[in-house]
Amino acid sequence: MFIHPAQPHWLSVIVPCRNEAAHIDEFCDSALQQQLPPGWQMEVLVADGRSDDGTRERLQARCAADPRLRWVDNPGRIVSTGLNACLRQARGSVIARLDVHTRFAPDYLAECLAALERSGADNVGGPWVAEGVGPAGQAIAAAFQSRWVVGGARSRDTRYEGLVDTVYLGCWPRATLEHFGGFDETLVRNQDDEHNLRLRLGGARIWQSARIRSHYRPRSSLRHLAAQQRQYGYWRPFVMRKHGQPGSVRQLVPAAFVATLLGCVLLAPLSSVPLASLLVAYGVYVAGASVHACATTAQPAALPWLPAVIAVYHTAYGLGTWRGLWDIVRGRTPSDQFARITR
Repeated sequence: MFIHPAQPHWLSVIVPCRNEAAHIDEFCDSALQQQLPPGWQMEVLVADGRSDDGTRERLQARCAADPRLRWVDNPGRIVSTGLNACLRQARGSVIARLDVHTRFAPDYLAECLAALERSGADNVGGPWVAEGVGPAGQAIAAAFQSRWVVGGARSRDTRYEGLVDTVYLGCWPRATLEHFGGFDETLVRNQDDEHNLRLRLGGARIWQSARIRSHYRPRSSLRHLAAQQRQYGYWRPFVMRKHGQPGSVRQLVPAAFVATLLGCVLLAPLSSVPLASLLVAYGVYVAGASVHACATTAQPAALPWLPAVIAVYHTAYGLGTWRGLWDIVRGRTPSDQFARITR
């Protein structure tokens, strides 16, 4: 996988991107401002997926101005092929993944290195914290952080320190990736969850540290949220087919909800009681989850949007999961409809 030998005390940052002209300069500035421990050097490899909005030209100009930045071609155009393209060029003894749509604390990478040393884990990262823009974006971020909506995932808990089943982005000793391999290029989505599941099944330890701080910029409209969640749901069964199990049971709950809803609709001609009961119960749940998410994130402007946002999270993800299962049952290759990253 790697074509360059490891350089001690070198940190290789790997970043996939495509059509990010509006964000690439801000990201490069943020990455280059990272404060590393004494003796450490950094390279930032950005894999451009054949952008056609000026991202490539701007990125190449930034690379020419600062040798720490390195442009990498990503003809596959998706996240997993971009990450692997970066890995093939990486020289560091430690590899960290960053994201163009995330704002990082100045000591983010330093805390990653400290967590690796402190925990002895095979992959470390911080909590996945969303920071929305505008009422709809704030509602999407609030729902993203609520345990009532995402099923108590520890990756959303900003205070948790310890072992987890998956972690946001990730930072690995080079030896971990040499042993377990890179990212599955057949997956357009969920390649990070699959990679962490592969690590865990192989006996590796994944560690989350509350000291590793960043803020992710989620989607800002219901339409874009629905497209994203449907795509996430679609690729979940392909991970399950590969490993014979999901990353966690909570990932199956939206599909179960959609199946129950459909069953009640089909039974409605015989009796409307099951459907009415389900809708009332879900309505009560959504109302409670909306108030809880609004209160815990202190985003009062998000409250009117939250019921719709929560419903979109669940139904879009669940519908996507069933579509993925249907394609697997029919023995079809993944649909072209889900083959491009949504943004």
